[in-house]
Amino acid sequence: MSEYSKNRKPAKEFFSRQEYLENELKTMNPKRWKLNLPGRDFRFEFEDLVPAISGTIGKIVMVTAIVSAFAAGFGLTPEFVVENVRFELLLVAILFVIPISGFFNPRANLPGTHGPLIPLIGLIVLAGGHPLALGLMIGLFGLILGLAKGGSRLVNLTGNSVRAGLLIILGMLGLIGQMNSFRTWANGIGMESVFLVVIAATIIIYALLARIGKRWLAIPLGTGLAIVIALIMGAPFSFETSPGIPNLNPMYWWGEDTGWKIGLPNLEHFIAVIPFAALAIAMWPPDFLGHRVFQEMNYPKGSEKTLMHVDDTMISCSVRQAVGSVLGGGNITSSWGTFMIPSGIAKRPIPAGAILTGVLCIVAVLVGYPMDLAIWEPALRVALIVGVFLPLLEAGMAMVKTTKDAEGAGICIISSVLVNPVFGWTLAMLLDNLGIFDKERARALPTIDRVIIPAVTFVVITVFLVLAGLIPGIPAML
Repeated sequence: MSEYSKNRKPAKEFFSRQEYLENELKTMNPKRWKLNLPGRDFRFEFEDLVPAISGTIGKIVMVTAIVSAFAAGFGLTPEFVVENVRFELLLVAILFVIPISGFFNPRANLPGTHGPLIPLIGLIVLAGGHPLALGLMIGLFGLILGLAKGGSRLVNLTGNSVRAGLLIILGMLGLIGQMNSFRTWANGIGMESVFLVVIAATIIIYALLARIGKRWLAIPLGTGLAIVIALIMGAPFSFETSPGIPNLNPMYWWGEDTGWKIGLPNLEHFIAVIPFAALAIAMWPPDFLGHRVFQEMNYPKGSEKTLMHVDDTMISCSVRQAVGSVLGGGNITSSWGTFMIPSGIAKRPIPAGAILTGVLCIVAVLVGYPMDLAIWEPALRVALIVGVFLPLLEAGMAMVKTTKDAEGAGICIISSVLVNPVFGWTLAMLLDNLGIFDKERARALPTIDRVIIPAVTFVVITVFLVLAGLIPGIPAML
């Protein structure tokens, strides 16, 4: 009998459901890169459905966005996009989500999708990039960073004020983006009232759930309410993706006349994607940090053994990226935020939710029709608003407790607005570790952590941002 099985207590012995869930987190001791079994090392709970549903919706949406951006650059059809997205969902569920995050390393977050890189895909195609070359280089760079434990080092060097600013800006930008996209869609169908009513209902339900301490229900209830309201008001919707299995042959996807219709990459393709691959990996630490913070804020003391392991997650994401690209997928990988954030709010560890997420992804692929519902604007926008961006904004604001926190967060926000959140994170981290905001914290750091690593990180990321043309006033050099 495992230590978890001996020490856990049934829910009926606790005064509240929250106490039971917190005790589960403190009792668990998941093994890294060893077999973890349901019942022996973890349990399934009703709350695990929340991150599973949110993660599945988010995955369908984000992979569709990435593959669609590539398809636009290469002149591929919408049918290609649908089939490649289904292939990606099946691939990640069977090879990575269920076996790795579910059974063999429950401290590695699910390998998700790299949303911040979507705006650069057009530039990658114009620069002569190849999706397979890009995927392999991201996998290589990410594996190096993960094995060297660079990800966790950068996360640990990010102070509280910088974390707060990063979460606030990510929440604000995401929230504004989702609202604008939803409103544009509603105006496009001549029904702006759908946008107004759905958002008003979402605000009310979110506030009520926050009042009674049930915010983890915001995704299923908010999304379901949005769908019902939009349908009642007459918003157009139809099921179009029929049941089936995508083509599983890598040679089909990387053929000259099939799949991507671009063949295999050559040396020039690999050279062209190096700056973009390096920038993608440079964006990983703040992304991973934002996800782990949600666990740290919602998990009780004594549950550190269930927290997301940053380096293991990077290794998992890197291998998933390389394997997925070789097999024919178009996804660009990062930590799975639409799973981790709701999971943290629901006070649930990774494994059970990961297994359920994988199962739901497989069901969505085989049945087909759930994919249409997941990417329908009312469902999609509300799920991301209440499941990701509002919690990010709230968490960041809750972390600002002193004047020093406000100063650091403010610098991070301003510099993020000036360029982007990656630049804002590195600049604020450098200034914070130099003692600009908190001299006592800086004095406690060795020179390599106070100056060398933050300075090198800032310089390297700034160089790649310049090469990609992401610094205002400086044209792209690629």
